[in-house]
Amino acid sequence: MLNRLLDFPKAMPVYAVTRERLLRLEHADGGWSAAVALEEQRLQCVAARGDTVLVGTLAGGVRASADGGVTWERIDLPETDVLSVAIGADGALYAGTEPSRVFVARDGRAWAELEALQDIPSKPRWSFPPRPWTHHVRWIAPDPHDPDRLLVGIELGGVMASEDGGATFSDHRPGAKRDAHCLAWHPAVEGRAYQAAGDGAAHSHDGGRTWQAADAGRDLPYCWALAVDTDDPARWYVSAASGAGAAHRGRDARGRLYRTGEDGRWERLAPPSDAMPYALTAVGGALVAGMSDGRLFASADRGASWAEVGLPERAGAILALAAGQ
Repeated sequence: MLNRLLDFPKAMPVYAVTRERLLRLEHADGGWSAAVALEEQRLQCVAARGDTVLVGTLAGGVRASADGGVTWERIDLPETDVLSVAIGADGALYAGTEPSRVFVARDGRAWAELEALQDIPSKPRWSFPPRPWTHHVRWIAPDPHDPDRLLVGIELGGVMASEDGGATFSDHRPGAKRDAHCLAWHPAVEGRAYQAAGDGAAHSHDGGRTWQAADAGRDLPYCWALAVDTDDPARWYVSAASGAGAAHRGRDARGRLYRTGEDGRWERLAPPSDAMPYALTAVGGALVAGMSDGRLFASADRGASWAEVGLPERAGAILALAAGQ
């Protein structure tokens, strides 16, 4: 049933990251296929646009592919721990590191740091609770409608914004959550942005300048993954747990999945499994969830029902998902 209903564009792959593998998943009339696109230690995050794929690693910089993951180039940055990668609509490539620095490569030029991030007044107060002497760029979100607009989520420090391509940054945005985990823009509606964080969820209607809390109806406070329905800007998804300990206990992690209803309140979805939904991505009405136990599920009806996607093998949590845009 899933293979007949799931409405992914046939040419659009989905990339899934575990600690040791990048998987390229494709959906066609016959169902899903999955192939290993990269094998390497300590993979962390992924971004994709067209045939361009970026993968961030811990202690190894960035891996970049211009042919959909067939061949790879190693990119060494001044900081080796890369916790976030992104690709702008204009083709700009971004990487965020620990400690918190953002690097960009535009128009085929060399990678350079967006040094203005270091001038943000709140930076001396940034701190990652498990290792309070440091912090990192957990998420980078280039605006698909404005190549000069950029959101940067610091764990733990908040949401920083630039409207001039990173030449300058404004400090933590009013109303946004401080423990930033995931940020997203709506691909079709300009100005709509979304956040999942350890201290809840929030959304913005004015290009990320101001934010409003989005916590009503959700009984678990600690939000992690985020996906946005590309057809409906009022419908989005977060995974949540009772706290960081429950969310990050490896294969024993536990959490829930939520979707906003017509009244804007969160409603709990039937879970694809009892593990923590650790990574989410959506295309139209189709939703894919990567779990803390290494399983992958897809829903053709916006999370109402699920079917498991077969993988070559299970190896730890699925840390990140990216749909080739």
